[in-house]
Amino acid sequence: MGAPLLEIHDLQKHFLVKKSFSAQNRVYLKAVDGVDLTMEKGETIGLVGESGCGKSTLGRTITRSPAARLSMKGRILPNTHPTR
Repeated sequence: MGAPLLEIHDLQKHFLVKKSFSAQNRVYLKAVDGVDLTMEKGETIGLVGESGCGKSTLGRTITRSPAARLSMKGRILPNTHPTR
């Protein structure tokens, strides 16, 4: 079997909810934290959860943000790297 169609490692999306001059006093909401996902050719993935659990944020983060290392068919997609 070849490389997975899509791989996601350590996907994170954190929102700053309390600003502060001191980094120690900043508060972040961890909407998506440490998601790993592998999708093989021919597979379909469904995401199910309660309202407000992060389903839409996960989808938007996967498709719009370079917040994780993504690879497709074994090749790392450009401009994707771990960030916080």
